[in-house]
Amino acid sequence: MTDKRRIAIAAGGTAGHVNPALALAEELRSRGHEVRFFGETRRLEGKLVPQAGFAFYPVNVTGFDRQKPWTLVTALVHLAHEERRLVRAFKEDPSLRPDVVIGFGAYVELPLVRAAARLGIPYALHEQNSVPGLANKQSAKGASLIGIAQPSVAEVFEKHGANPDVVKMVGNPVRGSVLAGDRTRGRASLGVPADATLLLVFGGSLGAHHINTRMVALKDRLLGLEGVHVLHSTGADDYDATVAALALTPEERERYHVVSYIDGMGDVLAASDLVLSRSGASSVAEIAALAVPSVLVPYPFATADHQTTNARYLVDAGAAVMFPDAQIDSQEFEERLVGLLSDPDARAAMREAARGLGQDRAAARLADALEEL
Repeated sequence: MTDKRRIAIAAGGTAGHVNPALALAEELRSRGHEVRFFGETRRLEGKLVPQAGFAFYPVNVTGFDRQKPWTLVTALVHLAHEERRLVRAFKEDPSLRPDVVIGFGAYVELPLVRAAARLGIPYALHEQNSVPGLANKQSAKGASLIGIAQPSVAEVFEKHGANPDVVKMVGNPVRGSVLAGDRTRGRASLGVPADATLLLVFGGSLGAHHINTRMVALKDRLLGLEGVHVLHSTGADDYDATVAALALTPEERERYHVVSYIDGMGDVLAASDLVLSRSGASSVAEIAALAVPSVLVPYPFATADHQTTNARYLVDAGAAVMFPDAQIDSQEFEERLVGLLSDPDARAAMREAARGLGQDRAAARLADALEEL
């Protein structure tokens, strides 16, 4: 095994940044490395990182709102202050100074990455999305490693000064709790028979109103399929309205299960035979890692339509089909969804194609690349 190293990780703001970072941290910890996170205590990382048992060093930065140009001044002042503070802290405390740094794309990475650059510490970046964020683009030129989850991102980083040799396709790390998902355990928790065909429907952490309304319209057709069960996660805001619109009878509720949010996504994905969802980076990564066939409906208002690019990663591999949001009310969408639920051979081929992407090994690939630094 590689000698023990001190590795600093900056990730924050959203689960899409924090969870891949935690997946990498879990892999590094299992290899004997010392991992410390840098982030904001008031944001999501301030809760999730300590819960996962990792050391957490607080930094204080503010984002730049492009709709309010004057916020740039405050953002730059905070950034410069935190950069100087980290440089000083690393010089004064050798046990705090990392051997390598990696940022996961949020603006909270900037003081850590810049402090590392000033001290000659190699730094890496990871980009989960098909459209890189501003922080990663600004940091690309001096990076010793840039791990990407979408092949199309490489060209973007090269345009921002990255050395092409440091850009590596590693995938989007998925946490061990998801990878450990168990089909039998998941079905038992849901009350779904072992021989049933389970359709999982979700729209990401906030839900997806259009998908919810389409599922209401498709309820009778889906429950008319023998042996089909549905687990429908509506998102908290849409739960009550969707339950009312579905108007499930007691008999229908035995096969159509509605929840506002899914806990234990690993077991639920492992239990599923087909997924209908949006195509956020984390959703695509988890679906691919568990090798579940999917029907993807990209969020139509995503920045630079990046959810469509995310979905194409699975579609081009033969692991998914994709419908634009504007087309899910069509008969074609209904027939394709019903057709996949009725065709186990087609789903088996999609599952095998997903396995071929090796998304379940993304954390290990990224850890390998970091160790090489």
